[in-house]
Amino acid sequence: MSGLIDKAKDYVTEKVANMKKPEATVKNVDLKNVACDCITYNAEVNVSNPYSTPIPICEISYTFKSAGRVIAEGKIPDPGSLKGNADTMLDVGVKVPHSVLVSLIRDIGADWDIDYEINIVLIVDLPVLGDISIPVNSKGEIKLPTLSSLFGGGSDSGSASAS
Repeated sequence: MSGLIDKAKDYVTEKVANMKKPEATVKNVDLKNVACDCITYNAEVNVSNPYSTPIPICEISYTFKSAGRVIAEGKIPDPGSLKGNADTMLDVGVKVPHSVLVSLIRDIGADWDIDYEINIVLIVDLPVLGDISIPVNSKGEIKLPTLSSLFGGGSDSGSASAS
């Protein structure tokens, strides 16, 4: 009897391991807002749902690094759900305090950009399987806005290139 149970466990484990799971990619990281206390960046994350039914997202967590240091991290609880059999674009807002940017002045001063690495983990609730984590990582650089662009005089914006 135990041999039959072991075979059933192996079968289920194999099927679960080979199931399609949602996949995510960071499409863009860009400047969203400049406030008195922080700069907010927006990471656009595209998530593909291979299932015909919507999947609830339990949480999004992120870590934003520059110059090898964590400069922002946080969680977004209950951000909605993924559309069934479709791609869903998620906006992950990352708030970086001005005090942290001052500590990165050597990197910023060289080329007026921030070299970054962002690590995002989406936790989704799949029926039968329960919660699974979908990690997505990206590296790139974000051009900082110039004073003229902040006050409407230029066309520079804080755009990024992601890899």
